[in-house]
Amino acid sequence: MTFRWRSVMLLLSVLLGAGCSTVPAPDSSLYAGSMEREPRQVGRCPPLEADQELVISLSGEMVAEGRLHAALANLESLPPRSPEVRLRKARILRLLSDDRAEPLFSSLLNGCLNAEAHHGLGQIAAARGEYSRARDYLDLAARLAPADDAIRNDRGLVLMHLGDLTQARFELLTAVELDPANEQSLDNLLTLLIYADQWQEAGELVRHRKIPPERFQKAEQRARQMHLKQLEFQGSSEPAD
Repeated sequence: MTFRWRSVMLLLSVLLGAGCSTVPAPDSSLYAGSMEREPRQVGRCPPLEADQELVISLSGEMVAEGRLHAALANLESLPPRSPEVRLRKARILRLLSDDRAEPLFSSLLNGCLNAEAHHGLGQIAAARGEYSRARDYLDLAARLAPADDAIRNDRGLVLMHLGDLTQARFELLTAVELDPANEQSLDNLLTLLIYADQWQEAGELVRHRKIPPERFQKAEQRARQMHLKQLEFQGSSEPAD
């Protein structure tokens, strides 16, 4: 049975089992990019004053609304050497694909936000397609913050791109169990199961988690795109006659 036909059959079972419970899923990046999550190691950083924390909170709300430039402008009023301020700026700049994000993350290495710095650098490397380098950053980030679901999610995606599907599945399952409410990790796990042709497990995940058809379709599309890229890579790597 072909990849496409299997996906159609599983989608049909999802549609039949879902009834009218179809909740639209928000479009989001595969890689974790939540600006609302608090830095894991912030307790060891120099504390901010109450008014500065208010500015950071306001900036986070702007990011959630998609107002990235406004959020960055608000942060400019805060002490530039503050580790948390630099982290928030770096995260926004990464979302804007701005080259200034990388040196900002690098400036946080070996400090009170070391795990977050390695995570951010791993995300940047992954966005460039430098998956081996991204894995190195995310391996260290996971050792520094092993219970951070966002790091485990991103590490799983990088391992999936590198073809280590067994370990990628382990990382994504860990991310889902650390934060069961995080739809992003759940969708990525579903993508991996479809990509790995593990249709029975994918169907069980859909039914158990009540994943609506719209999210299944997006996961199937991502898996299909990965298959096409794999075929293109294999074709380009074959020696010419």
